[in-house]
Amino acid sequence: MSLIPKPLQRGLEAALSPIVAWLIDRQTNPNVLTTFGTLVLIGSGVAYGFGVARLGGALLLLSGVFDMLDGKVARGREVVSKFGAFYDSTLDRVGESALYTGIALYFVSGGVPDRIVLPAVGITITTLACSLMVSYARARAEGLGLECKVGIAQRAERILGLGVPSLFFGAGPSGLLLLGIVTFLALIASYTVIQRIVHVRTVATQKTQRKTQARLNAPVLAEFDPKGKQ
Repeated sequence: MSLIPKPLQRGLEAALSPIVAWLIDRQTNPNVLTTFGTLVLIGSGVAYGFGVARLGGALLLLSGVFDMLDGKVARGREVVSKFGAFYDSTLDRVGESALYTGIALYFVSGGVPDRIVLPAVGITITTLACSLMVSYARARAEGLGLECKVGIAQRAERILGLGVPSLFFGAGPSGLLLLGIVTFLALIASYTVIQRIVHVRTVATQKTQRKTQARLNAPVLAEFDPKGKQ
């Protein structure tokens, strides 16, 4: 299940297709796109930290474009590799850490009223932790050979959920809009972690049951006694 409407997903795919084709024609290295995307995401965190939320939102959305492009170019050029997947996943975590660190610094430096600074920072740290756990849950499951793409707050949803309101409305009066968005992201990210835990438990249990059933249904070979009848 995704919070992003299908028509919007198809529209983004169509809009990026010419860019993907152009990058493939020029033999662009997907890891270069991953690196640029991470630098843009770090820049978004810096912008949020200085209280320029609209710029932070714009850079966040731009980083999401790079995040889509690197995978599409890798598949289009048929250069998908284990290192590329590792590199992309690792830099995603670096970028997210920078993003939420910037938001926390904004709250600490007067972005919200003094009486709610501590809760605001705590919520931001919780959002970062849950976002990292969403990604870790999938990576760990796939490392065990289990599919795990379920959840209402995958990376794309989190980027759009924070980037679009920030771009159009900034941080809001006394930073309360930004705090509200971060709080919402914390809730849906934590729910997604639970979704993935339940999903992996179900899939793992079914896989174990199928293996057990297969063993029970396997034909039993008659025992052979070398001293018995020839």
